[in-house]
Amino acid sequence: MKSIILSLAFFLLSTQSFSQEVKTLSPDENPGKGKVSELDWLSGYWLGTGLGGECEEVWLPQKDGQMMGTFRFWNDGKLQFTEFFQLVEFGDSFTLKLKHYGADLNPWEENEEWTEFRLIEVGENKVWLDGLTMERVGDQMNVWVLMRSKNGDHVEKFEYQKGNF
Repeated sequence: MKSIILSLAFFLLSTQSFSQEVKTLSPDENPGKGKVSELDWLSGYWLGTGLGGECEEVWLPQKDGQMMGTFRFWNDGKLQFTEFFQLVEFGDSFTLKLKHYGADLNPWEENEEWTEFRLIEVGENKVWLDGLTMERVGDQMNVWVLMRSKNGDHVEKFEYQKGNF
């Protein structure tokens, strides 16, 4: 019985601390304040793992209050999906907007729809968006994404290393 209680306590503590990596906003909350230029540390080519497979992200340097990038995910040597994303400033805040595409380039979202992550807070080499957090430590970057499904929510961690083309 004691081992069951200890196991349960360990599980609760580990999921609680892991879930603290991602913050959320309610729909009626105002986004945080920040400029896309504060995320210059994102620029570059990133290689890593997540979702049980291999991932790549490319972030272009910011221009005119925007940063653009791409993501691709493959598993067992086969491309599964890609994303096109953009950090867009509006007023004194910004939002990450992205679209998913299958390996056949068919979009997952409708033409006028985007998956959006509103800004919560910008820190030193770290940004918290609604349901997504990115942090750079040296030549490593971690990204935590809140994944929602009908079977429940969980946080997925992506671990990247700075790469060269």
